[in-house]
Amino acid sequence: MSLFTFEDMKSIKRETLGNLVPLELFRSVRLIGMYQGLPMKGRNTTIAVGREIGKSMSISSIEEALQIFEDLKIGIPRIVRQTKEEMHIIIEDCFCEGLPVAEGNMVCDLEGAILEGALTTIYEGKISIREIKCNVNGDENCEYVIKFS
Repeated sequence: MSLFTFEDMKSIKRETLGNLVPLELFRSVRLIGMYQGLPMKGRNTTIAVGREIGKSMSISSIEEALQIFEDLKIGIPRIVRQTKEEMHIIIEDCFCEGLPVAEGNMVCDLEGAILEGALTTIYEGKISIREIKCNVNGDENCEYVIKFS
């Protein structure tokens, strides 16, 4: 049994400061704390964490999963290509947009893993997600390829 679920995270009782924290705090936890502070740029940790977050979300369609991305202000997702075997999703206005370019770095693995975890709850079979473009790498948008098998 999980100690916390995504639904639990919606239970906010901060009467003065409310439910918002600055993007720079989130970026710091993700990219200084995890990306720079953990072995392998925190990849194993962020993927495990992201999948668990995604699995704990109550979704019933890909559209709901994409809407959660936008509602949580992770970014604005858009399906740009879809077949039975795979789907390409770009993320406009991603949390990493505006950070300095560091070619060769893809930093949105947590976000992709959240999407992967959420989709495993509605699709039968194996799902894998890989980030193939990232603003931090110098790409115009972040992009994921989702493979269904």
